[in-house]
Amino acid sequence: MSRANAATAPPGLLLSSKNRGFTCRPPDAEASGQEHYTQEIPDADHRLQPCIHSGENHLSRDYQAAGPAENWVSDLTYIRTGEGWLYLTVVLDLADRKVVGWALSETMEAEATTVAAWQMAVGNRPLFHSLLFHSDRGVQYACSAFREQLEGMPVLQSMSRKGNCWDNAVADSFFKTMKTEMVYHHKFATRQQARLAVFEYIERFYNRKRRHSALGYLTPCQYESLLYNQAVAA
Repeated sequence: MSRANAATAPPGLLLSSKNRGFTCRPPDAEASGQEHYTQEIPDADHRLQPCIHSGENHLSRDYQAAGPAENWVSDLTYIRTGEGWLYLTVVLDLADRKVVGWALSETMEAEATTVAAWQMAVGNRPLFHSLLFHSDRGVQYACSAFREQLEGMPVLQSMSRKGNCWDNAVADSFFKTMKTEMVYHHKFATRQQARLAVFEYIERFYNRKRRHSALGYLTPCQYESLLYNQAVAA
């Protein structure tokens, strides 16, 4: 069974006949071509921090997790609108591939991007044991505003090696999927239109209805329930 055949579009949304993707667009709408945004900072900035924030790649491309809140990955991208750029930050749990935290902002300041997404993630999925948090080497993850959020928590911060996008492949894959299935089928006139579309995609489609081959063709929410039931039965 293919992923495309397993996925179901949310009510009131079209399913593109070309790529079986999620879209709100009319059939004649044109796609816009945005590219994934990556920002790097020198390694020396990370060496100034304590060991828990060493900037080393502790994930080592091991994209599995035995249970929720063990391994999270995060990244930032941008979406074009008629009013200017909108920046999207996401936090995904590798256990069920669920987007547990996300934030949309008009600036790239850490407080509005990584900090806001992190706060949503720990609110939705509290930490009861050690967590590995992986991201790229973007300044929004290396700055003190974000690292202060991790202080006093059982979190080991992990960062991709410089210039190596495959180290954060799951987060990159999410953005590619979202843009292929939704963003590229829109020309957002306003940031509010983009905000609504991103909310619909993440909360009503991706987490609840989009099936994943890595999860045995279950949705993230279905797999989350499966993990919970297994933990209760153990």
